[in-house]
Amino acid sequence: MIVARVSRCAVFLLAALSTAPAWSADAEQPAVDPVVLAKIRDAALSSDWAWQRLSDLTDKIGPRLSGSPGAEAAVVQVAAALQAAGLTVTLQPAKVPHWVRGEEQAELVDYPGHPAGLTQHLHLTTLGGSVATPKKGLTAPVLVVHSFDDLKAHAAEAKGRIVLFDNAFDQDLADNGHAMSAYGQAVAYRVQGASAAARVGAVASLIRSVGGADFRLPHTGVMKYEDDAPKIPTAALTAEDAMWVARLAAQGPVSLHLTLTPQTLPDADSHNVLADLPGSDKPDEVVVVSGHLDSWDLAQGAIDDGAGITAAMGAVQVLKSLGLQAHRTIRVVGWMNEENGSGGSKAYFAAAKDKLAQQTAVIESDSGAGKPLGVIASVTLDSLARLSAVSKALQPIGATALERRDGEVGADISPLQDAGVPGFAPMVDTREYFYYHHTAADTLDKIKPENLRRQVATMAVLAYYLAEMPEPLPRVPVKAE
Repeated sequence: MIVARVSRCAVFLLAALSTAPAWSADAEQPAVDPVVLAKIRDAALSSDWAWQRLSDLTDKIGPRLSGSPGAEAAVVQVAAALQAAGLTVTLQPAKVPHWVRGEEQAELVDYPGHPAGLTQHLHLTTLGGSVATPKKGLTAPVLVVHSFDDLKAHAAEAKGRIVLFDNAFDQDLADNGHAMSAYGQAVAYRVQGASAAARVGAVASLIRSVGGADFRLPHTGVMKYEDDAPKIPTAALTAEDAMWVARLAAQGPVSLHLTLTPQTLPDADSHNVLADLPGSDKPDEVVVVSGHLDSWDLAQGAIDDGAGITAAMGAVQVLKSLGLQAHRTIRVVGWMNEENGSGGSKAYFAAAKDKLAQQTAVIESDSGAGKPLGVIASVTLDSLARLSAVSKALQPIGATALERRDGEVGADISPLQDAGVPGFAPMVDTREYFYYHHTAADTLDKIKPENLRRQVATMAVLAYYLAEMPEPLPRVPVKAE
């Protein structure tokens, strides 16, 4: 997962369950039969179909970075599973970046009290999109800073150095329900740090990993080069190693030897996977339920975003297994290249832009597989009352919260949201999400099957409701640039 931008504002409405029926023109008749919604929920809770798909994706394929054999295997596997479930499957072409990690090493070679002949290895991982060091690496003194303002204050000292941004992820925010805010604050150094350091003459940049647990795990993720700065190599140290270097630097000069050998290859041809459950009488109107196929290359990509895509698949498979057909088409989208370029998102929008009125709602799951708590909705304020039946149907699993948010609720669906399409995401417990996010520990064992079933239930109820209601939700006003 990446955060393209922090939401511009948020209004939080934690819906203690409303007993009012779903909105309809006829106030005496619910818009969608609550008995059907309960049936969908219960069927999802009794099915391990999504868990089996997640196990296949993670254990049999594993890492799925765009352009890699794993990413292409995921396209084939997911398409085959959805076709076997009886859905109409299409592969949508998308151009994606192809970046390969290579070797990554760093050693402390000089520091106060350094014993002669001793080197100490640091744990790090190259940031996605980074250029390489010279083949034999580079050795340079380290400048430790704690913010961009701190870098500006010490700009005269940065030339010829490796800049280390020692900025900690705020786990207190995450523990109190604001993990995405903590991520948004810390990820700025991952995305912008290399160019900021290069502008003041640094030869390389390092960051303290963007993550909340001290397991000595480096967290990778995408970085971006700005046009006004030289391209310098960049990587993420574990939190422990960043603190270690900072402690030594407080005592005197510290030097590192850094070797990173990534390559950026020509863009690759890939695909989104689209699978439709056609609508009964409004088949041209579409509700998207989605997650992304790709993952970073360090692990299995179970929480980011294997859980999201297989929950989306499971949501529509449940509806198909029950023989349900909503008024509108419900479309699974397995996005390609969310992590380092959004090639799949761009391809879908390009194909849909001339018929945007047919895209009636978009759902994306990309926050892991914690316990579902409810639904995040980027909708007009007046639309919230029309979603009360979803909360009511999800009461038995404790997923009753409705949180209205202005702006993006999913990176892949953001172009559609920017065009006014109402956007949704399952609200899940993310307190521990950034322990494992973008690390070698993002593996299947971190996910509780019951939480995945609950997420399937949440997405299935929401998708069916949005596709079945007599009139779609109103468009969200598009903000002028």
